[in-house]
Amino acid sequence: MLTIGELASYAGVTVRAVRHYHAKGLLPEPERDHSGYRRYDAGAVVELIRIRTLAGAGVPLGRVRELLQADEAQFAAAIRDIDKRLRAEIRERQRHRERIARLVCGDHLALPQEVVDYLDRLRALGVDERIVQAERDGWTPLAALSPERIPEWMARKRKQLADPRFVGFYLALSQALDRTHDDPLLVELADELAAYITEMANEQGEDHVDDTGIEPSFAKLMDALAFDTVPLARQLIELLTKRGWTGWTKLERVGPMRGAAGTRQEGTAVRHSRPER
Repeated sequence: MLTIGELASYAGVTVRAVRHYHAKGLLPEPERDHSGYRRYDAGAVVELIRIRTLAGAGVPLGRVRELLQADEAQFAAAIRDIDKRLRAEIRERQRHRERIARLVCGDHLALPQEVVDYLDRLRALGVDERIVQAERDGWTPLAALSPERIPEWMARKRKQLADPRFVGFYLALSQALDRTHDDPLLVELADELAAYITEMANEQGEDHVDDTGIEPSFAKLMDALAFDTVPLARQLIELLTKRGWTGWTKLERVGPMRGAAGTRQEGTAVRHSRPER
């Protein structure tokens, strides 16, 4: 007769595993000797090895009893079913591994590939990483709120990045990030950006510059994200406001504007999707 320790040793498991199999009802509890210790026979070793083998092969403990009692045909059918489940789990785990691998750079978290490619393009152009981070933080809630519009917005972004003048604004802001709020470079940038936006609004029309459809409250949230990451952006917007535009995510023309004939107009705000998200 064997003690529980000897049984565990012969079957290649731990004493704790033996007790666990007892608790699950897989291995019958033996009778105890006069001292109250469990005593096992050779048949318990064989049974325990079979349990260990099935469990080690990935068979759920809830099905081990079924397999131990099954005939040959039932056993084969059960194994095929378990194998099918395991293959499905492997495929799912492989998908998880692929997602984890894509998270290495951080941009893939909650962002579609199109946006990640856009962020990588900004880096390749030499845009400061702080600005790239602000863009990423802004695109994250946008992608969650309106995933169906991402291709449309990305098409606009690609068109904008094809314009050297537009790219120049990003690079100028990158150079100004560590300067004071009254630095001439930032003032110059505000002048050039205001002229660029006004020119685009006048050339392409009000309908074109106001087609992003971002709710004002949501735009305000995204502005806050940008200002937290790039504080100088707030100062840039203050300078732009003095030049007839306001807002970061959703720019709006403020104050009097001039129409095509040069006449002074007091119209409603004309919105422009800045480097819009």
